[in-house]
Amino acid sequence: MAFVGYLFSSKTNLFFQKNIEKNVNLKKRNINKNQSVFTILASGNNESSENNKLKDALNDADIEARKIREEADKRKQAEERKRMAKQLKIDRLNAIPEDAEAGTVEEYMYKDGVKEILEKLDNDLVGLIPVKSRVREIAALLVVDKLRRNLGLDTGVPSLHMCFTGAPGTGKTTVAMRMGQILQRMGYSRSGHLVVATRDDLVGQYVGHTAPKTKEVIKKAMGGVLLIDEAYYLYNASNDRDYGQESIEILLNVMEENREDLVVVLAGYKDRMDKFFSFIPGMSSRIGNHIEFPNYQAEELLSIAKVMCRDLEYEMAIEAEPVFFEYIKKRMKMPYFSNARTVRNAVDRARMRAAIRLFNKAFDPSSDGMVSKQELMTLEKNDFVSVEELTARGEDAIVE
Repeated sequence: MAFVGYLFSSKTNLFFQKNIEKNVNLKKRNINKNQSVFTILASGNNESSENNKLKDALNDADIEARKIREEADKRKQAEERKRMAKQLKIDRLNAIPEDAEAGTVEEYMYKDGVKEILEKLDNDLVGLIPVKSRVREIAALLVVDKLRRNLGLDTGVPSLHMCFTGAPGTGKTTVAMRMGQILQRMGYSRSGHLVVATRDDLVGQYVGHTAPKTKEVIKKAMGGVLLIDEAYYLYNASNDRDYGQESIEILLNVMEENREDLVVVLAGYKDRMDKFFSFIPGMSSRIGNHIEFPNYQAEELLSIAKVMCRDLEYEMAIEAEPVFFEYIKKRMKMPYFSNARTVRNAVDRARMRAAIRLFNKAFDPSSDGMVSKQELMTLEKNDFVSVEELTARGEDAIVE
C-alpha cells in the first residue's frame, strides 16, 4: 500500500509539472505573437518602447512560472514528509510486540498520587456522586493516555477546559482545586495551582484597561487552573461597547493556543451559562467537559456540618443534630440559600454562641471558672439558632 501511495503521489506531481510547463509555454507563445504584431505596427521611436514592454512581460511570465514551480515543489515536499511520517508511525507500531506491557492502572493511580487526591475529594465533598464519577472518568482518561505514551502510541491532548454549573456552595471551587492537583500529578500542568477570578478581576473600567487586567490574571494562572466564577457576567448583550467582549476574545485565544499549559473552568448557574454559550459559540466549542453540580439534600447538609465541625476539631452533640436538621430544612426554602456556604455560616454562629456560653460560665459566681477540653470541643443544642430565632433577630445566612 505504501508503494501504491508513493506511485500515486509521483503521478500527481508529474501531472502538476506538465501543466506548469504547458501554461508557461502558452504564455510565451502569446507574448511572441503579440511581439510579431507590435513589430509590424511599430515605427520610429515607438519600437524601443514596445520592446521594453515585451521584455517586462516575458520577465513577469518567467517570475510567475518560477512561483508556480516553487509552490509545486513545496506541495511535493509536504506530501513526502506526510508519507514518511505515516510510514514511520506504521513501522513504530509494528515494532511494538502485541503482548507488550505498559504497566497497570493501579500502579499509576498510586505512583502519581491520583488515588490519594480522589480519596481527598471523597472526604472533602459529601454526596455529589455524579460529580465524583465525572472527575474519575477524566482521571481515568489521563492515566490510560499515560500508559499509551509508555508504548509510543498516539495520545492526542484532550480538551481539559471545563464548565461547572450549579448553585453556590455545591463544591465547584473544591473540585476545581482537586482537578488541578490531579493534572499536575499526571504531568498535564506544571504546578496545578488554582486561581479564582470574576468579571471585576478581568474587565477594566475604561479603554485600554481590560487587556492588561485579563492578561495579568492569565499569567498568574499559567501552569494551573483558572476558575472564572459567574462567567456569564463577562458578556453584556445590551451593550455592544462593553469591555467584557475584549476579555472574552483574549480568553478564547489563550484557551486555544495555550491549552497544554492552562485549564480554564467556567462556573455559574446552568441556565445563565447556556445563554452565555449561545452568545459566544466559540467558547462552548472549547469546553470539553461539562459537569453539573446538584443542590444538596438536607441529610447531606447535616453530614457536611458534622464534617466541618470535625475539621475544626469540634463535635456536634447528638442532641444538637435534630435542631440543626430542622433549621436547614426551613432555611433551604428561604431566599439566598447557598448549600454548604449556608452550613458554614450556621456552624460559625454556633461556635460564636458556644464561646459566649463558656465565657459567661467563667464569670458565673457559682462556677469555679474552669473549662474542660470536652466543653471546648462540643457544640451543644442551644448553640444552634433556629430559623425563627434568626428571623426575629433580623439575621440570615446570606454569604454572597
